[in-house]
Amino acid sequence: MSDLKLPGAPYIGYKNRKLMMEEVALAELIAQYGTPLFAYSKAAMLGALQEYTRAFESRKARIHYAMKANSSLGVLRVFAQSGCGFDIVSAGELAKVLAAGGKAEHVIFSGVGKTRAEIRAALEAGICCFNVESEAELDIINEVALSAHTVAPISLRVNPNVDAKTHPYISTGLKDNKFGIAHNHALETYKRAAKLRGLKIKGIDCHIGSQITEISPYEDAVSRVLDLVDSIEASGIPIEHLDFGGGLGIDYSGETPPKADALWRRLFELLDARGYGDRFIFVEPGRSLVGNAGVCLTSIEYLKEGEHKNFCIVDAAMNDVPRPAMYEAFHAIVPLQQDNQASNTVYDIVGPVCESGDWLGKDRTLNVCVGDGLAILSAGAYCMSMSSNYNSRGRAAEVLIDKGNIQLIRRRETIEDLMRQEL
Repeated sequence: MSDLKLPGAPYIGYKNRKLMMEEVALAELIAQYGTPLFAYSKAAMLGALQEYTRAFESRKARIHYAMKANSSLGVLRVFAQSGCGFDIVSAGELAKVLAAGGKAEHVIFSGVGKTRAEIRAALEAGICCFNVESEAELDIINEVALSAHTVAPISLRVNPNVDAKTHPYISTGLKDNKFGIAHNHALETYKRAAKLRGLKIKGIDCHIGSQITEISPYEDAVSRVLDLVDSIEASGIPIEHLDFGGGLGIDYSGETPPKADALWRRLFELLDARGYGDRFIFVEPGRSLVGNAGVCLTSIEYLKEGEHKNFCIVDAAMNDVPRPAMYEAFHAIVPLQQDNQASNTVYDIVGPVCESGDWLGKDRTLNVCVGDGLAILSAGAYCMSMSSNYNSRGRAAEVLIDKGNIQLIRRRETIEDLMRQEL
């Protein structure tokens, strides 16, 4: 790989002026599978996972992949085969975990709007725990469990009112967010839950947001959760596990989030100091495991000169990579071949969807020609999982790269696929 360090390095980078993923030239993938196309590095995913496992050596801990980040079966199978548990938010995600070889007893069910049918399905599967997000949900889970003549394992998701210092749309730990039970109401809610015959209290859960790039919000959250555990256990309710969620950020445009092992070395110092270092610890990383492992490959269809802007019009769009339209998020976008003979020009990189919000990158300097391929980097998380068929566009194909081997893990949707369920 070249000296130019890209998000996703060392698994993604230039070699002999060609953009490579592991040992595969990404331009070759376009020739074989077309565009738009998502490509993922298995080595990158396992490398990110190892940062967590290093931190948890000699500890009682389990990693639950937060599969909303990327729920493709080929990706889930990588983590299932590595022994991960899973954090889910729907019955569909539970079904996909089981189809990918995940264990139901290592599944945590989060989310604010679980339906009775979803709760019943999770109980029948034998999941590890429900992360309960409201008092009303306590009553519903209790009702469903009693009707099924079973007991539901639960933890309460506590909202610690900690500012994760991230985008407001992906902040989840403030008192104005819809998630979790307010910190100052949590003790009374635990006492209430302990009286419900259909519930078994197992732990406590806290998740403060996503794309967090500093350690201090985690330190604040851990301290507030442990204060609460002190009070809960003093009231006679034992807490078996402590779940600190996920949210660790990645490098999109030069961010320097802490490494997972460094973060957790620090958090274990806090846990040890408070006497909780021997408790069972759960974490729920998503983006930090898959974000930099994936790219979206796209082809340039047109180069358009505007009065004030130049536009590089590609065949990927906001339905493929929705984060820029949703959050004004940044993704690095680079050519598949360095040093094209074209001149450097500043472009807005846009897709063909009929929306002014359909942009993938603004004010990017490129030397490209029509027909060239581009790679949208750091696209492994919250791209394919949030993709849509807007403008009746079929969703992209996906491939997994494993030591030079290429595996198609999702076929490109066809026109027939788009209409298959319609009457």
